Amino acid sequence: MKSSLGCTLGALLIMTACHAPSVHSAAASSVETGAPNTHYQPAFAGQTRVASVHTRTPYQTKLLAHDLGRPWGMVALPDGQWLITEKSGFLWLLSANGQTRQRIRGLPRVDARGQGGLLDVVLDPQFDQNQVIYWTFSEPVGKGNLTAVGKGVLNLNEGIVTQARVIFRAAPAYDGDKHYGSRLAFGPDGYLYVSTGERSDKKMRALAQQGNNDLGKILRLTKEGHAAPDNPLAKRGFKPEIYAYGLRNPQGLAFDEQGQLWSSEHGPRGGDEINRIVAAQNYGWGDVSYGIEYLGTKVGQGITRKQGTEQPVYYWDPVISPSGMVFYSGSLKEWQGNLFVAALSGQHIVRLVLDNGKVVGEERLLVDKRERFRDVANGVDGALYAITDSGKLYRIATQ
Repeated sequence: MKSSLGCTLGALLIMTACHAPSVHSAAASSVETGAPNTHYQPAFAGQTRVASVHTRTPYQTKLLAHDLGRPWGMVALPDGQWLITEKSGFLWLLSANGQTRQRIRGLPRVDARGQGGLLDVVLDPQFDQNQVIYWTFSEPVGKGNLTAVGKGVLNLNEGIVTQARVIFRAAPAYDGDKHYGSRLAFGPDGYLYVSTGERSDKKMRALAQQGNNDLGKILRLTKEGHAAPDNPLAKRGFKPEIYAYGLRNPQGLAFDEQGQLWSSEHGPRGGDEINRIVAAQNYGWGDVSYGIEYLGTKVGQGITRKQGTEQPVYYWDPVISPSGMVFYSGSLKEWQGNLFVAALSGQHIVRLVLDNGKVVGEERLLVDKRERFRDVANGVDGALYAITDSGKLYRIATQ
């Protein structure tokens, strides 16, 4: 976007970009101009390449920190400070302005190869009373590893997580370094939702469709890591913790204002997805996909629809590699209820405008930064925050 008058460059850690208002176009084209990898047709209008929208409210982007290593997940503390995971195995505690930081130790050992390491982090819904946090990580097990969920008490005075323990392990372990999924979200029902990947390799892909394992799933757990008591798939012989299945590498989870769970999912070449997660439903991987294999061949039979599987609410081809996401609840009224998605290979932040559960507009923010955005989150100050694979923290707000 063009800069408005009065914008100046500050020091590196407070670099600010001002964005002037723009107007909606009555006949706006899609923000995606690249050629798709396939000739697959969407199942319904607005499932992909929806019309572009543009934020009309002026906003500013500030670079608050630039050397956070390899961050993956972030969560705001009630006082405005940030907890940010670093893949090598520790937490950053950052002040609200990003100027001061502290390493938080006490977490279990991680397998940080490839896509692994210390991944997501969330607060207990009663954090104000108990200071409990939860995190996911790739835990080394024998000759392999798995996605594990940890729990402990955050002691800010001592800079340590105490009583740290693993409360759940997504079986089976596998000797690989990809597709851990690993996003966390507490639902309005008080249960902990966990996304897991199918570990990438073709020989593991079939497990996403099977109920005897935890790979390629959305799991619904108690705070102690047990299966939620009313998960419906247990009646069909699935492991009792499984809530939904048939996912490839879901790296985003978020609840909307109505309490509906949504996920973002990495496709192969094409076929990145946004899904509305409904209990007991099958999301199709690796039977159906809007993408193709990396080598250019079909995924399975090359079909995009199959009875008994759910369609994505939205998909991208070519891919943007969607990671963390959040429904905006901040102070910019124009963005209220919009879904923001961090894009890795796309190197931007996606803004999706939804109406009655369908995407009606897409915008791409911070394209000029040329960063792999890993996660986005609402701040307690009403701003939107984002972290990048290069170790940067951005604040996006009207002031």
